[in-house]
Amino acid sequence: MNPTEPQNGAAAKHKILFVCLGNICRSPAAEGIFRDMVEKRGLSDSFVIDSAGTYGGHAGELPDSRMRAAASRRGYRLTHRSRKLTDDDFRNFDIIAVMDDSNYERASRTAPDVESIGKIHRMADFATKHVWDHIPDPYYEGAEGFELVLDLLEDCLDGLLNSLVPNGSTGN
Repeated sequence: MNPTEPQNGAAAKHKILFVCLGNICRSPAAEGIFRDMVEKRGLSDSFVIDSAGTYGGHAGELPDSRMRAAASRRGYRLTHRSRKLTDDDFRNFDIIAVMDDSNYERASRTAPDVESIGKIHRMADFATKHVWDHIPDPYYEGAEGFELVLDLLEDCLDGLLNSLVPNGSTGN
């Protein structure tokens, strides 16, 4: 049985996968922030949340220490271990939110079929306050780059959550 499938008549879950290049900065930050938002709204049982990268060179690593430090200052704990995007991800997740056009193209090439490509969305499309067309990679930037990414992700993730669960409730 797939662990993301509902059991015993349980309501279907929203299954969200966040994707960046190496799965050590942007996508694990998105995963951690989104988990926090979902938990604070009492919706943890309604979501399956994970992250992956289009490049597997960091597999098994924790998020970048600079991203963990910046996220920690905002109260987020990033503990995800990096992994590469797989065919199974397209079967197991409903929304695959990518951080930029490069990740969109790579994820699209990884998709096992045309239907799976329809699951891929640009994270910046969920923004409600910031006007950016992508979430920039902070890896080669200073501390301000990580702070900008967190600002953008908080905005986009709030928009994503509100698009899935209006007014922050499950409707139960």
